[in-house]
Amino acid sequence: MSASASATETDARLTLDYLLRRMRSKQDFPALSASISRVQALSESDSDSLHTLCDEILQDVALTQKLLRVVNTAHYRRAGTDPIRTVSRAVSLIGVAGVRNLALSLVLLDHMHDQVHALQLKEAFLHTVMAGTLASELGSTPAEAEEAFVGTLFRRLGWLLVAFYLPEDAEQMRELMRAPPPAPSEAQAAQQVLGVRLDELADAIGAQWSLPEALRACMRAPDGALPVHSLTGTPERLHWLASLAEAATDAMLHTPPPELGDALVRLQRSHARALDLAPQALQDAAGRARKRLSELTAALNLSVPASSPAERLLDTYYVDAPDAVGTTAGATPATVSSAGLDIDLAEPGFTDLGAGELGPPALSPIDILTSGIQDITNTLVEAFSLQSVLHMVLETLYRGLDARRVVFCLRDARTGELQGRMGLGEGAELLKAAFHVPLSVPSGTQPDLFTAVSLKNADTLIADARLPAVARLLPRWFTTHIDAQTFLLLPLVLKRPGQPDRVIGLIYADRAAAGSLHPDERTLSLLRTLRNQAIMAFKQSA
Repeated sequence: MSASASATETDARLTLDYLLRRMRSKQDFPALSASISRVQALSESDSDSLHTLCDEILQDVALTQKLLRVVNTAHYRRAGTDPIRTVSRAVSLIGVAGVRNLALSLVLLDHMHDQVHALQLKEAFLHTVMAGTLASELGSTPAEAEEAFVGTLFRRLGWLLVAFYLPEDAEQMRELMRAPPPAPSEAQAAQQVLGVRLDELADAIGAQWSLPEALRACMRAPDGALPVHSLTGTPERLHWLASLAEAATDAMLHTPPPELGDALVRLQRSHARALDLAPQALQDAAGRARKRLSELTAALNLSVPASSPAERLLDTYYVDAPDAVGTTAGATPATVSSAGLDIDLAEPGFTDLGAGELGPPALSPIDILTSGIQDITNTLVEAFSLQSVLHMVLETLYRGLDARRVVFCLRDARTGELQGRMGLGEGAELLKAAFHVPLSVPSGTQPDLFTAVSLKNADTLIADARLPAVARLLPRWFTTHIDAQTFLLLPLVLKRPGQPDRVIGLIYADRAAAGSLHPDERTLSLLRTLRNQAIMAFKQSA
């Protein structure tokens, strides 16, 4: 027996080492581990998490677009409110944790559509997100719902990684589980094929990614039988909640539709005492989770073939909820079809968008700037944080100009100079500290370009900073640390009746190549509107 145990440990170690090598060498899923590590690290920060998390998301244009589509689904946006157009406003409305959880789930999907085995990956992803969504719907508080979502999402991490990096092994496991009864369970199939359980594999990867211990604990399936007493107020409740969500999702995927109602009732009854579930709680949560997952797949342009198991997880697949005694009643797919709801998608006027290759049209710079201005306008009529509004201004500039970086400089009360306080883009968090713009000029000396622009309140575009007439006016800190060839300066000047105008800030945006920043008059007008909104935020805060 000791020799057998040693051989099992060796198989597990070999599987883990091989998976890690595949993850390092394959280039088609490059952002997963790095993104997860960065997002988790940012969530630990009390002061910088909001803006730094926004900056991290904005570095990935595709992730930004996906996130904004998802937060505009009905689940996240209140009825009757305007669309959410900036990541900054999304954070202010649904919180850092909400955006972090969305980003994590979207990162798990990233690049899957490029794979030959895309269908299996889509099904694995939908299975994973449905389990997480169902667990969050069963949470008793918003905080527990968020923890349950992420913990359950990562409970399936082992299977996702095997499906992505080891597709042959994943297919071998599927074949074993499709065998006639008694077919092995997923855990048994993984042990036979990989020599290691999937939860052990996920835990080892979680350690490599430095995931928090609380998250890793939820990723592990609990040992032993389900307790017969209430788990309210204990860490174990979250673990069993994730297990219930997984079991219910398995039932939705693999149980024939006429038998699903009874299967959910059995799961509801077996977990009711331990998890303090109200009658019908699981069935109701499953209905809400199916709607949320359908909205998510629509926002991501993610589709699965009709009649595939994964389609059963979506709201488009009709399954009537069971009544109180566990039987199904009401309409069936056949009666719904015969009620006149059939649509021939082959008729003129209907276009099959396929498996999501056609994404939404790219927004023009004018669209991005206009949308951002509207987002800021909506924020200014509510109770707002000045820092959040300034970050929305920077984000809109950054995306609308496709800038390399943007920096906001604020007047320092002690020194009287403008200092870099906020930044987005390439190295902006580090380089913002280099910005020091004096607002007083000793007599007989010539002010540098930044000082002159600020004191004259002159919006200025430098097309080529290498020209001698411009280069001689650039301050040393700029040529030493920033050295951009083209940049835009927008001063913030507070006009006060009966008092001198007061320079309170400066917005800087650049690109690397000379002549690459050339906004037209319409764009310049929108940029000035953004600057004026920042000034208005200062006035209202005061």
